[in-house]
Amino acid sequence: MEPAEMNTIPNGKGHEAGEEMIATAVKSQSEDAAHTERTAGSVEANLAESSEFLSNADDKKTPRFTDFEGKTSFGMSVFNLGNAIMGSGILGLAYAMANTGIVLFVILLTAVAGLSSYSIHLLLKSSGVVGIRAYEQLGFRAFGTPGKMAAGIAITLQNIGAMSSYLYIVKYEFPLVIQAFLKVDNPGGEWYLNGNYLVVIVSCSVILPLALMKQLGYLGYTSGFSLSCMVFFLIAVIYKKFHVPCPFVEFAYNRTVVGFNTSVAADPGGVEMTPESDTVCTPRLFNLNSQTAYTVPILAFAFVCHPEVLPIYTELRNPTKTKMQHVSNISICVMYVMYFLAALFGYLTFNENVEAELLHTYSRIDPYDTLILCVRLAVLTAVTLTVPIVLFPVRRAIQQLFFANKTFWWPRHIAIAVSLLSLINLLVIFAPNILGIFGIIGATSAPCLIFIFPAVFYIRIVPEEEEPIRSVPKILAACFALLGVLFMIMSLSFIIIDWTSGNSKGNSGH
Repeated sequence: MEPAEMNTIPNGKGHEAGEEMIATAVKSQSEDAAHTERTAGSVEANLAESSEFLSNADDKKTPRFTDFEGKTSFGMSVFNLGNAIMGSGILGLAYAMANTGIVLFVILLTAVAGLSSYSIHLLLKSSGVVGIRAYEQLGFRAFGTPGKMAAGIAITLQNIGAMSSYLYIVKYEFPLVIQAFLKVDNPGGEWYLNGNYLVVIVSCSVILPLALMKQLGYLGYTSGFSLSCMVFFLIAVIYKKFHVPCPFVEFAYNRTVVGFNTSVAADPGGVEMTPESDTVCTPRLFNLNSQTAYTVPILAFAFVCHPEVLPIYTELRNPTKTKMQHVSNISICVMYVMYFLAALFGYLTFNENVEAELLHTYSRIDPYDTLILCVRLAVLTAVTLTVPIVLFPVRRAIQQLFFANKTFWWPRHIAIAVSLLSLINLLVIFAPNILGIFGIIGATSAPCLIFIFPAVFYIRIVPEEEEPIRSVPKILAACFALLGVLFMIMSLSFIIIDWTSGNSKGNSGH
C-alpha cells in the first residue's frame, strides 16, 4: 500500500473487499487541492455512516465525531489494551486453579486466550471490510439501527458494571489499607476511613481528570503504570511462595500461642486450625468438585477487552489490521503469562486453603504485613487507573447512539464523563447490592460482546463473494456465536443457583 493510501484510510487494509475502492476514490479526489472542501463533502455524502471514520490527508476539517488522526504508538496501544484486559479477576485466579487443578486450569486459560484472539480477529476483519472502526457502526452495517442499539447498550451496561465493580473495590479495600497502615484496630468513624468519602475523592482527583482526555492514546502512560503495579503484585506473590510455610499460621492464633505451627480451618470457638497433612499442602494437577463449574465463567471473561479494541485501533498510528492484531496478540500473551504465574504461585502458597480473594488469604497470616499492604495499595492503584480506559467506550457508545452526526464539542465530552462518573458513584454509595444486578448484566452483555456480536457481524458484513455462507471461516464464526450462547446460559444458571442457595460464589472474573 502506498503511503498516501495509508493516510487516507486509517484502517490501512486497502486490499480488502470494498475498502480498496473507497481508498482509490478518496485518493484520486484529494489530489486536486483546489477542490478539497468539495471533495470532503462528496466523500461524506457517498460513504454515509462510515465517512466519519475516514480522514482525508489533505483535509484539515475537524472530523465529525472525534479526532481520528491516529497518534498513539504501538507500545502505548499495547499498554492500553493490556490495561483493559487486566482486571480485579486476577485476584481470584488462584482460587480458580484450586478448583480445577493446575493442568485443567492451563488448558482452560489457553483455550480462552485463543478464543479471545480469534474474536478480535473477527472484529478487525469486519472493520477492515467496510472501513468502520466502531463497534456500534459495525452493528449498524450488519443489522441497521437495531444492531447499532444492541451493541451500544451492551457496551454501556457491561462497562458501567465493570467500573462499578472497580469502585466497589476502592470503597471497601482502601479504608482497610489506610487502617492497616495507621494500625487503627478500632476505627472511631474517622472520615478518612469512610469508603463513601474515599471513593468520591478518588473519582474526582484521579479518575475524572484522566477521563476528560480527548484521546484514549494519552492514557498509555497511566496504563503502563497500572500494569507496573500488577507486575509488583505478581512479584510479591512469587516472593511470598518461598516465605509462607504450609500449613500457615493464623495471625490471631499465632498471637495467643506463639510458635504453635498450625494452619487454619473454621473452628466454632473463633480459633481456626487445620492439622498438618500432606493433602492440604499437595497441589493437584486435576480437581473436579462442586466449585469447578463456577471457574469456567471466571476464565471465560478473563480476557474481556473487546469494547476497547476498536477505539484503540482508531487511534493507532499508521494503523493496519495486521498491526492491530499484533497489538492484541501481544497484550493477550502478556496477560496470559501474568494470569498463569499469579494463579500458580498463589495456589502453590496456600493450596486448598486459598480464598476467592487472594490478598485476603495473606491478611490471615499478618494483616499488618508491609509488603502485602503495599501490594494491596498497588492493586487499588491499578484498578483505579483502569476505570478511565473502560469509560472511553461507554462515552463513545453514547455519542454514537445520540450524537452520531455531531462534531467534537468539549462541553458535551466533559458532561458525558461527569454524568457517567456521578451515576457510578451513586450506585456504589447507595446501592450495596447492585453487583448482583450487574452480575446478570455481565452474564448477558459480556458473551454478546465477546462471542455473539463479533461472529454474527462477521457473517453479515463479509460479502458472500469473498466468503460464501458455507465456507469454513463463516461456519467457525457461527459455532463461535453458539459458544457464546452456551456461555450466557451457563453464567445465568450459576447466578440463579447462587441466589437461590443464598451463596455468592460466582463472579465475573474481570
